[in-house]
Amino acid sequence: MPDLIEPTVELRDSWLESSREWGDASQDGAGVWEADDLTTVEGFAVWVERLRRQSDDSRALAPDRVHATYWWIVEDGNYLGAITLRHGLTDRLREGGGHIGYGVRPSARGRGLAAWALGEVLDRARKRGMDRVLVTCDDDNTASAKTIERNSGVLEDIRETWLGTTRRYWIEL
Repeated sequence: MPDLIEPTVELRDSWLESSREWGDASQDGAGVWEADDLTTVEGFAVWVERLRRQSDDSRALAPDRVHATYWWIVEDGNYLGAITLRHGLTDRLREGGGHIGYGVRPSARGRGLAAWALGEVLDRARKRGMDRVLVTCDDDNTASAKTIERNSGVLEDIRETWLGTTRRYWIEL
């Protein structure tokens, strides 16, 4: 049975294995920045700590950043994907990124993990006092669109954004 856990250095090998599956594609919901050094044990630990700190609403962030809580989707000690709840939106996130981002490693897709994880995070957003959340996906990502719709997502529009052609859904909590 899958679980959502805080990012941890203990799953580094499994995370790196997943990263190889993704190839050049970005791991949505993982919080990886271009400058992150995930190839070394030390760099990976710094990245995990940054992800954990970003959820602390009392910490100051750069004006173009929002607080966010990251969880890893795991099962039997294996990293299967990630999901993020952004605590607020910048104009850029309102346009294309949304409150929630997620990604499931290629070898774990087709099992309903994204829909399950999204449902779990919607409950956590509700407990944070959020009334509604924006969830987006690429227009051609049919699986992600179905995942959002299964979790009561209502399509607001499809528009060109900094991410490309993007479907924008609102979910009332």
